[in-house]
Amino acid sequence: MPKLKTKSSAKKRFSFTASGKIIVQSAFKRHNLRKRPQKMKRQSRGTMVLSSCDAKNVLKYMPYR
Repeated sequence: MPKLKTKSSAKKRFSFTASGKIIVQSAFKRHNLRKRPQKMKRQSRGTMVLSSCDAKNVLKYMPYR
């Protein structure tokens, strides 16, 4: 069988914890920040753990993690 390729966009956007959960950057932090509430901007600092239903889709793009 041929080897599967990892999606280049996925390996740039996602990383893994030691227990196998997927870490992502928070969304909606690039531009138009004057329209966003201060609470939203504050809570979306740093990284977050992806939900399990979304993580299943990401794992299809990263066969060898």
